[in-house]
Amino acid sequence: MKILLVTLSLVLGITFSASAQKGSPDAYRITMKIKDFKDSTVVLGHYYGNNQYVPKDTAKADQKGNLVFAGKKSLPGGVYLLVLPGSKYVEVLIGESNFSMEFDTVDVVKSMVVKGSQENQVFYDFQKFMGKKAEEAGNVRDKLKHSNADTAAAAKNKLMDLDKEIKAYRENLFSQNPKLFAVKVLKSALDPDVPEPPILPNGAKDSVFAFRYFKNHYFDNIDLSDDRMIRTPVFHGKLDKFFKQLVVQMPDSINRDADALIGKTKSPELFKYMVWFVTNTYENSQIMGMDAVFVHMAKTYYLSGKATWVDSGVVAKIRDRVKILEPILIGKTAPNMFLTDTLGKLAPLSNVKAKYTLLYFWDPDCGHCQKVTPELGEFYNKNRDKGIEVYAASIIRDSAKVKIWKKYIREKKLKFLNVWDSYIQTDFKNTYDIYSTPVLYILDEKKKIIAKRIGVEQLPEFFNNGLKFKVD
Repeated sequence: MKILLVTLSLVLGITFSASAQKGSPDAYRITMKIKDFKDSTVVLGHYYGNNQYVPKDTAKADQKGNLVFAGKKSLPGGVYLLVLPGSKYVEVLIGESNFSMEFDTVDVVKSMVVKGSQENQVFYDFQKFMGKKAEEAGNVRDKLKHSNADTAAAAKNKLMDLDKEIKAYRENLFSQNPKLFAVKVLKSALDPDVPEPPILPNGAKDSVFAFRYFKNHYFDNIDLSDDRMIRTPVFHGKLDKFFKQLVVQMPDSINRDADALIGKTKSPELFKYMVWFVTNTYENSQIMGMDAVFVHMAKTYYLSGKATWVDSGVVAKIRDRVKILEPILIGKTAPNMFLTDTLGKLAPLSNVKAKYTLLYFWDPDCGHCQKVTPELGEFYNKNRDKGIEVYAASIIRDSAKVKIWKKYIREKKLKFLNVWDSYIQTDFKNTYDIYSTPVLYILDEKKKIIAKRIGVEQLPEFFNNGLKFKVD
């Protein structure tokens, strides 16, 4: 499929720079002191979805490691990065507009001193606490490796106590500071705690309860009303895991779950990103039939006017793409074609009487077609008694090439129905999305599309296993 939405900056309207100006008070001022760091430039950027950092400002450290980021335009809140030479970076939360931080790059967390920013204070205090507990747990695990039965029990109890201590600390921090962005960021990284499954009437535990609960509560720890969550390293990963691992990979399921999730957000930025993510993911999916998700997203959000951030040019391209794809989605009746055979006799697609029709688009000048077309001929010869017919449509337009086409058919002994558009009536590109060859569709006896864009080499597997799928 043609890529329309892969350019994040184009579709979401992201601005990649914001520099300080002179003459008016600073809207933000961030002072840094980095130990043993001098005469080097540092970039201040932030996360955005799956982009690691979007640059916003730069500053150069003096001889003592002091540097200042300042600007006349407020920075949007989020998790920012101080990108140091050598690909090192330090995370900074932008909540307050005026604060300072001092640290040593040898151990940023342990050395961090924050002034004027409760967000960063809480963020780094949490990391210091977790680092300390991780170190304690590591020491206990080392002892456990060399312990006997008696000391092993004590070590295991110690680990359980550490786990309880961490949970208590975390729960207290979260409950005492529910509105802090730092808390929202830390909380967002947590998966939902799944309770014990209920007991069914037959006395057994509900075996699907854990998965269902986990999926339904997967975004409980993310504030879907806060624009700042898009500028964190967490949100994109959660979104990606949800759609790739928790959602059934069938268009109807994806569309339903996408609409439900998007409908929960009260954040314009998260709404924008979710719509882009789902549309782009399934527009470019290698899984057959996922173009139905693209069509759904396009009609529901882009063509309905809900995607207010997209300009008219992009909307026009999406509309054109939908116009091509919607009539040839899996489950749709294949558009009829009125082509002629090698004898010049009209042979409409609708006249093919078969349990399965292999609709094959090819060009005798195409190198790959020259390789796989004989393979299709072999498959047909072996399987035609199973109710399979081939409608091989050559996309040639030049009548001078007809001789070449017929010669190839004779030489390769292609016994299936070979046709071409002698009346120049069929727009292959816009009717069947043919922008390269070969392309293979599989139709059922009612000429409904049951598979598309599969390779000739996949036909044996499809007819052995793929026919378990039934189009309603």
